[in-house]
Parts: sequence; C-alpha cells; structure tokens
Amino acid sequence: MAEAEPGSNQPPIVIIKKKKKGGGHPHHGGAWKVAYADFVTAMMAFFLLLWLLNATTEEQRIGIANYFAPSVAPDSTSGSNGVMGGQTVTTDGAMVAENSTPSVTVEIQAPPAETDGSSGGAADANAADASAAMAAAQNDSASQAASPGQQQAAQQTATAQQPDSSDQEAQKLLKELEDEQFRQAEHQLRQAIQQVPDLKTLAQNLIIDRTPEGMRIQLVDQDRVSMFASGSAKMEDYTKKLLDLVAQVVARMPNKISISGHTDSTPYQSDNGYSNWELSADRANASRRELLAAGLAPDRIANVVGKADTDPLLPDDPSSPRNRRLSIVLLHEQPPQP
Repeated sequence: MAEAEPGSNQPPIVIIKKKKKGGGHPHHGGAWKVAYADFVTAMMAFFLLLWLLNATTEEQRIGIANYFAPSVAPDSTSGSNGVMGGQTVTTDGAMVAENSTPSVTVEIQAPPAETDGSSGGAADANAADASAAMAAAQNDSASQAASPGQQQAAQQTATAQQPDSSDQEAQKLLKELEDEQFRQAEHQLRQAIQQVPDLKTLAQNLIIDRTPEGMRIQLVDQDRVSMFASGSAKMEDYTKKLLDLVAQVVARMPNKISISGHTDSTPYQSDNGYSNWELSADRANASRRELLAAGLAPDRIANVVGKADTDPLLPDDPSSPRNRRLSIVLLHEQPPQP
C-alpha cells in the first residue's frame, strides 16, 4: 500500500496483492468417506449373509430358495395381487414428493450365539421351529398351486376316509367289550354250576366256546346222562336247573340269543312221519320256553331252529350221544369284520 503525497488532497492509493498457493492436494474432500462407508456396509451385509447360510440346514436353504423362486407365477401384478399386496411403504398421512423414491428397511435379527449347552438347545429348537414354518409355507404354496378340482377331490377323499377309520375304531372297541363280557359270563356260569351240589356232575356236559356268530353254550348228552328223555322233548329236572342258571347269566347281557336243537344220526322210528327234524325243533322250543320262564325277555330270542343230525359235534362218529345237544349262542351285536 502507498501513502499519499504531503500537501496533496488526493486519497491514498490502495494496492491489493493476491498470492496463489501451488502444489496443494485437491482430494481432501468428504466424497470418499461416503463411498468407503457404502463399501463397509456392503461387506458387513455380505459376511452376515455368509454367517446366516452357515447357520441354516440344507432343508432350510431349500425352503428359502423355493420361497423366493415360486414354481407358479401370479395371475397378475397389479392391485392387491402384486408384490406389495396392495400396501404402501410410506406412513399413512405423510406427504411424498413427486420425484422421491420410496425406501424399504429390512431388519435381520441374528440368532443368539451359542455359549453353553442350554443356548445350543435353544438354537436347535429355533432351527426346528423355522424348519416347521418353512414346511408349512411349502404346503400352503402347494395347496394354492393345486387346481380347484384336485383340492375338491382331496377333500372328498379325506372325508370318505375319516368315517371308515372311526367305524373301524368303534367296531374294535365293541369287539373288545363283547369279548370281556363273554369271558365274565363264562366264568359266572361255571362258578354257578360248582356252587349247586346237584349240578356239579353236569360240568362235563357243559361246553362253552366261541364261534363267528358269538359265544356258544352247549348242553351235551353223555353215555348215561341225557338232557331229554329218549325220543321225547320232555327235559329232565337237572336240565331245567341248568337252563335256569344259563338264563340268569345271559339275562345280564344285551345280546340276542339263537337256540338250536341237534340229534344224532340214529333214525327216529315213527308211523306219523315224526323224525329227527321235528324232535330237534321241539327240544329247541322246549328250551326257549324254559329260558323265558326263568326270566329271560322274549325279545332277546333271535331264532329257534331244529338241525337234526346235519351239524354233528363229532363228525367222525355221527351216532355218538354227544351229538345230541342244545346250542345257545349269544350273537354279536354287529357282524364281525371279514
């Protein structure tokens, strides 16, 4: 700066000097920091992805891959069928600029690190829950991908199979209950015979077994002990007592009763055509009347038949006295399964 001359009225002259600094570094701005931060963020996300892939199983990875690559394409990509499902990423009531781009923030929560045995069990439980959820998602996707006709057919099949399984279970329970009732009835009948002194000798005349129809109680003749008089439908006194015990036992059960009479192969001699058919039927009806007199309800009788010698107890010896017998069958409430 120069000073004014003495005695002059002119203002002083101002001289400004500008110095230029050369050799500087022009890259000392902040743009590189933004780029570096983006790079570090990308690397962190990459290593987080690697860690998540290592923490999942093969089935879980397949489920994730199937979720992001569905086998069936959506029908349309507009409205509620689109990717966002008709929803917006902005806050309700917020103003959005025309040139702005919506952003979506995804939060990924990593499972806790395994520090001891309990945490390892929790991680296994979380993995199992995730696998079950993925399997459920796959099933939902498969059901959505199936055609309506296939879904209707599957529902009809399931509806048709459910009653069958329920019926089979009910029939199984019914059979077990009947078997238990039959065992108790057999035990009570044999015990009742032992308690009556006059009937102890008839224990060998009583045969109790099981048939496809139900439980069969047979009063069988022996060589010197017959249930009926020879060639007659008149029963002996001990036969009546034995039938009274049978009536007391079977009256406690709800099953229907079938009564059949049997004879041996010896022909019945009669001039009026009376044969073993009539004799076996008359003996069966005489037993029916005695059971009703002992207290059995009439509606419990299902049928009364005479079979003569067509169903012998000893097929190899058709003339044996053991073929002369009465059969009282407690029928199953329902026919057995084939």
